[in-house]
Amino acid sequence: MLNGRFEFISGKEFLSFLLKISQKKCTFVQLQNYIYTTIKLNKTLTNILSDFRFWIIIFFVIRLIGITNPPLEPAHNWRQTTVAMVARNFLEVDNNICYPRLDLAGEKTGITGMEFPLLNYLIYLLSEVFGYQHWYGRLINLIFSSLGLWYFFMLVKKYFSPKTAFNASLILMFSIWFTYSRKIMPDTFSMSLILVSIYYGTNYFQSNSKRALNLCLYFLLTTLGMLSKLPSAYLLAIFVLFVFDKKIELSKKITFSFISVLSLTISVSWYFYWVPHLVETYHFWYFFMGNSIIDGAKEITTNIVSALDNFYNAALKYLGFTVFLIGLLYAILKKEKNLLVVFLVSSLSFLFIILKMGVNFPRHSYYIIPFVPIMALLAGYGLDQIKYKNLSLILLIAICSEGLLNRQHDFIIPSKNLTLLTLEAHLDKVSKKEDLILMNSGSSSTPMYFAHRKGWTVLNHEITQEGYIKGLQEIGLKFIVIIKNSANPMVNLNFPISFENQYYCIYEV
Repeated sequence: MLNGRFEFISGKEFLSFLLKISQKKCTFVQLQNYIYTTIKLNKTLTNILSDFRFWIIIFFVIRLIGITNPPLEPAHNWRQTTVAMVARNFLEVDNNICYPRLDLAGEKTGITGMEFPLLNYLIYLLSEVFGYQHWYGRLINLIFSSLGLWYFFMLVKKYFSPKTAFNASLILMFSIWFTYSRKIMPDTFSMSLILVSIYYGTNYFQSNSKRALNLCLYFLLTTLGMLSKLPSAYLLAIFVLFVFDKKIELSKKITFSFISVLSLTISVSWYFYWVPHLVETYHFWYFFMGNSIIDGAKEITTNIVSALDNFYNAALKYLGFTVFLIGLLYAILKKEKNLLVVFLVSSLSFLFIILKMGVNFPRHSYYIIPFVPIMALLAGYGLDQIKYKNLSLILLIAICSEGLLNRQHDFIIPSKNLTLLTLEAHLDKVSKKEDLILMNSGSSSTPMYFAHRKGWTVLNHEITQEGYIKGLQEIGLKFIVIIKNSANPMVNLNFPISFENQYYCIYEV
């Protein structure tokens, strides 16, 4: 049924061919060639569809839809604008990667402690060449997250069946990973670096060729992954399987442990020495750094329903979570020791992360991202154990469809959010770039990012407090921007209005 290499013959030609057969005008050789070509085509399509690289490419292209959108989608636009804000300040103020700065500290420098700004710096480097665009962060994250999917597939395939690897990788692709892999956020970016580092770390233990290269890649990627987002490092706990494996020579274990400790030391130094140093020196604290285990446990207990929702809803959605439980049950019944040890070690390690986060874990769905590869692995394994392969395929399609349909809203920006795109232009008409402003956006950095100014973000009731505005005037406040929306009832101030529309009002103080 092919005319040339991948061109289908027309329906008219096909009907003509069938007519020849019915009239016995088709020779046996022609019929044989036709059947052979059809089988070859089906085999080619099957090979393509069963190649995970095909799906990575397809859904890489799909996620390019709206890739240039501003960070204004409903889910965590504030988190994206903090990343973009730091990147823009590297370009416009100071490009020292050790001194990330935000625009939310008023008259201060804005330098603050945060995760190591690797993603931010990559955005900056592209901006140096092509000029600043916020969407560079989306594209960088998408590239790295797609690479992470491929290495996850190869990692699972190395220790389990190719079918388990294919199932697990597709499930991961359509999990919460699908949404956050194109956001200007370091979560899937960091986790991808860790997955790649684990792949090379396992290569170091299992192969005597290229040992130095594998170890160097492991060290580099582990360090960058941990620095970019410390919770991603929890998955490295699975290397206990190799450390306690008696078949592996002691010298390998000692070398690997030394390199791992060195990598951890670098990350710990950043988070527990440099971050506090920046906060203490520049007097601006913005990023969450965790609770005590006891306080975190109390907060999780109080918010247990919301915390569990991250597992059965946010991570894989309901059907995916059900298949994850089926996979766990199969692993227990079949006594899959390695799989169960990986699950147990990673679960205990991630539990520590959850307790450190406390109430922030149920508040923000993206905190479940580091654990999703483990859930996808169990779900992929569960599908592979189902004897009825058609049922397994139907479930896989259903899981992917549920994930895709429940995350399509992430490609759409509400029209009300787009109103912020004009804020900078209106401010430029009445103020200078260096003028400090006050905004009623609470803890959200998004309006300040699109204002392209520095200043303070507060709640409505703080603006109306007696003496509050006067105190800020003394340290440089020039304008107040009141955002009008359902979350912010209109605040009327006794200052001259420089500009007003239905979305925001700019006062000069």
